[in-house]
Amino acid sequence: MLALVVALGTFTVYLDRSLGRVDALSDYDDRIGDTPGTNWLLVGSDARAGLTPEQEQQLSTGGDAGGERTDTMILIHVPKGGGKTTMVSLPRDSYVPIPGYGQDKLNASFALGGPNLLVQTVEGATGVHIDHYAEIGFGGFAGMVDAVGGVEMCLDDPIDDPLAGITLDAGCQELDGAQSLGFVRTRATALADIDRMNNQRKFMSALLEKATSPTTFLNPLRAVPLGVGVAKSLEVDEGDHIWHLARLAWALRGGITATSVPVGGFEDTDSGNVLLWDRERAVPFFDAIASDEPIPADMVATE
Repeated sequence: MLALVVALGTFTVYLDRSLGRVDALSDYDDRIGDTPGTNWLLVGSDARAGLTPEQEQQLSTGGDAGGERTDTMILIHVPKGGGKTTMVSLPRDSYVPIPGYGQDKLNASFALGGPNLLVQTVEGATGVHIDHYAEIGFGGFAGMVDAVGGVEMCLDDPIDDPLAGITLDAGCQELDGAQSLGFVRTRATALADIDRMNNQRKFMSALLEKATSPTTFLNPLRAVPLGVGVAKSLEVDEGDHIWHLARLAWALRGGITATSVPVGGFEDTDSGNVLLWDRERAVPFFDAIASDEPIPADMVATE
C-alpha cells in the first residue's frame, strides 16, 4: 500500500512538471475582481509544435501559416456550491473590444498578444473573471483521443471536407484522433461556424465522459498514456496544476449546460465579416455566470 501511494505521488508530480506553462492570467490595470465559482478558458490553437511533416499531412493541418491562432474558445463555469457546470462557446469571429487595439474579432487578440491578451479580452467582454487557462494544439488533441481508444459521435448528416481531411457518414461511429480533429475544425456544414461550435461542445462532452469513465481510469493501459499525453500536450497558466485539471474533468462528468453566446447577427467591417453578440441577452447571460447563478432557460442555445 505504501509503495502504491509513493508511486501515485511520484506519477502525479511527474505529470504536473510535464505541463507546459504560459503567462495567461497576470494582473493588469482595472482587472475584474474575482467572481464566485471557478471559471476556465479552454483554447484550441493551431500550434504544430513537435509535429513531423508526415503528421501534419495525416492531421490535415494545412502547414504553418505563421503565428499561432485559435478557432476554439470555450468558457467553463463550475458553480461554487455544486450543480451543473456550464460550457459556453465563444465564437472566434465575435466582434469585441481588444485592449490597445480597438474593435476586432475575438481570435485576433490571441494572434496579437497571445494568451494574456486573449484572457483580458474575454474578461472585458463578458465581465467574468478567469481563474484557470488551458490550451492545446493540433497534435495534442489528436493524441488525447487516440489515448482513450477513440470517441463515438452520432452525425445527423454526412460530412465531406477535404480541407479538414475527413469524410464521415451519417449515423453513429467511432472517430480516431485525426478524424476527431477534422470533425471539430470543419465548417463544411449548413451553418458553418455555428455548427462547428455545436460540434465542439458535443465532442468535448463525449471525450470527457469517456476519459473519466471506469473503462479508462481503471485501465492502466489507457489511463497512463492518457495522463502522460494530456500533460505533455497542454499549456496552462503558471499557477495551474494537474490536480486543477483533474477537478475540471470531474466537474464536466455527466450533465452539463452546453450553450453559446447569444448571437445578434453578422456584419461586414474592416475586420471582415464579424459575429455580433445580442447585447440585450448577452449582458444578463454573462451576469448570471459572474454571479454564480444558472443562466435563464430562455437564453440557453443548444443548437
